[in-house]
Amino acid sequence: MLKAGVIIPIYNEEKTIFSLVKNLLTLSAGGQGVVEEVVIIDDGSTDNTCKEARKAGAQVISHRENKGKGEALKTGFRYALQKGFEVVITMDGDEQHDWKEIPAFLEKAQENQADIIIGNRMGNVKSMPFLRLWTNRVTSWVISAVARQKIDDSQSGYRLIRKEVLQNVDLVTSNFDTESEMLIKAVQHGYRISSLPIKTIYKDKFTSKIKPIKDTIRFIKLVFKFWFFKKIEARSQKTESR
Repeated sequence: MLKAGVIIPIYNEEKTIFSLVKNLLTLSAGGQGVVEEVVIIDDGSTDNTCKEARKAGAQVISHRENKGKGEALKTGFRYALQKGFEVVITMDGDEQHDWKEIPAFLEKAQENQADIIIGNRMGNVKSMPFLRLWTNRVTSWVISAVARQKIDDSQSGYRLIRKEVLQNVDLVTSNFDTESEMLIKAVQHGYRISSLPIKTIYKDKFTSKIKPIKDTIRFIKLVFKFWFFKKIEARSQKTESR
């Protein structure tokens, strides 16, 4: 079994984090589990998130101020490499992701040697808010075009990532665009991306922390940057071949 750590970037989730951590730790019970450690990256929460996470048994790393989901992920990735995890599982802390699906991620990683496995929610979208559904489909289409590989749910934060990707992919963004940046750069490095069908869980009072206007602008800038430099690189190679 792969040595896996669960990385959860979080901001003000005191109502859900205790039960989530407790459930995740059952996957490591008895020394025969699939999860080595649950690591909470608290991105400057102003409530009792840290207290609840520690009480449940998680390793907690705190940012003094809110830096963005991307920065929280990068903090978690650095910790994972220091701890020697072979893979990390990233997930949200609001119970939008079903923790019971983690063994399926690890089984798939052992079966097909994928470097990144994305939890794909697009097989059942009945409970997904319309705006989120539309955004996911558009951004997934764009990311697939830029990466030249079909990616059905590029915005899903429920992922398995091998340590080699963390070691070799340099991430420079800081917010929700970091997850898209990782996919594009991973493909450029030759890493294989796969997907795994997962449940779509949205509670009645679900409130996304995504800021539609700001994060859409960030996404457009990210895509344009990679498209622009790819064009420059293609022209350079064409000139050299003459």
